[in-house]
Amino acid sequence: MAKKVVATLKKGDSASFTKVVRMVRSPKTGAYAFEQKVMNKELVNEFLKG
Repeated sequence: MAKKVVATLKKGDSASFTKVVRMVRSPKTGAYAFEQKVMNKELVNEFLKG
């Protein structure tokens, strides 16, 4: 799955986008889940901090 997304992002003008995966802990159960987003490279640090 990731290979297709990466290959799609490398075409044309969309090279300024990247896929970001962050691990988030649920306050209710304490279990971990993964949050994935495709976003502009400039916004990655803000996403990872939040």
